[in-house]
Amino acid sequence: MKIKVINPNTTWEMTRGIEHAAKGAARPGTEIIAVSPEFGPVSIESYYDEYLAIPGVIQEVQKGDQEKVDAFVIACYGDPGLQAAREVTKAPVIGIAEASMYMASMLAARFSVVTVLPRIKVMLEELVAGYGMTHRLANIRTTPLCVLDFERDPVRGMEMLAEEGRRAVEEDHAEAILLGCAGMAEFAQKLENDLGVPVIDGVVAAVKFAEAIVDLGKTTSKLKTYQYPEKKPYVGMFSSFGQVVTPNEK
Repeated sequence: MKIKVINPNTTWEMTRGIEHAAKGAARPGTEIIAVSPEFGPVSIESYYDEYLAIPGVIQEVQKGDQEKVDAFVIACYGDPGLQAAREVTKAPVIGIAEASMYMASMLAARFSVVTVLPRIKVMLEELVAGYGMTHRLANIRTTPLCVLDFERDPVRGMEMLAEEGRRAVEEDHAEAILLGCAGMAEFAQKLENDLGVPVIDGVVAAVKFAEAIVDLGKTTSKLKTYQYPEKKPYVGMFSSFGQVVTPNEK
């Protein structure tokens, strides 16, 4: 099977790290294709960044559909464009935040998320609520580091995650830790060993869920909510987005 992993930001160094984590999780015979969009922000740390990243995500899903990709993973912890992406393909589309929360809910009664800058805390609280997981959430813990700081200084990144992870276990009584950024995969196993609770990287969780869904032969429902978008004119820089190709037109 072929899984396309989309890093919604345009920093290829981060995309390569995501690719490494995805390939490490995938079983033999699963092909991982990791990409960044052609346009968009270099990192995603605000509503503004997230919304501007979504057109690039959708474009990569449309490309992947033409390339006969079996499933997609959106590798940003805000799951930007997830619902829209499900409208333009029948293939399963998995967001890493959604996948990590579902996996954690099977392993622990309560989880905490450890993530980047404080400004995204409300964004993640809203995301957790949207997935119906507020009753499972112990806390969302932030660090003073931005997304790309974890690429530039992984030693300090590990220190920050370890400190907040320890506090999550001791103070929040969290029974699992979710890493709230796609660029944190390399820290997961050491943190789990040190903290003594499951530490879940969303990229890994999403790849495993994608494999399972494809194995079961399931596809995105097109009955109502995730129908293909109605064809209509889009103008200016978005003119190409009005031409969604459906399977019957290929």
